[in-house]
Amino acid sequence: MAQTVKTSAHVGPSPLGGTPFVSKWSSRYRGATVQDLEPPAALSLNPTDPISLALISAFERDYTHLTIVDSETRALLGYISIPVLQAQLDAGKVKPDDPISKAMARFERKGKKYKVITMATPLEELEEFFEGGASGGQKQEFAVVTDEDRRFVLGVATRSDLEEFVKRRPA
Repeated sequence: MAQTVKTSAHVGPSPLGGTPFVSKWSSRYRGATVQDLEPPAALSLNPTDPISLALISAFERDYTHLTIVDSETRALLGYISIPVLQAQLDAGKVKPDDPISKAMARFERKGKKYKVITMATPLEELEEFFEGGASGGQKQEFAVVTDEDRRFVLGVATRSDLEEFVKRRPA
């Protein structure tokens, strides 16, 4: 006779083929997806825009990360982390008039497979992404939310967005 094991933690296959990822908050997700986090619309800038525009735009909207897209094709090129950018400014590595391209983190296109995060992605998968399950163990602070075909940047979900969602949901 088969036994059923009940657990409040989601156990799912790891994309790396190693040990399964165990969600610490799955009992609070109850089928919720990234859309339930209600991530704000993405604010995408161009690599040629000045750093001062990135700072002003982020502070006006209380964003910690901005996506950088090609001005013609709208292809996702990378991102700016506002705390990192502020540290670079404070250290004199960049100036407010410099183009964003001087300070942005670029996505590696060749030889790297990215985890697609959409509005329909279950929160267990988003948590696994943040914990490094899709990036060889490297923890992530944010996820770029796109459509299924990765043609449009819809928003940015952060680790703190997920933590706030969990705090609002009763156990």
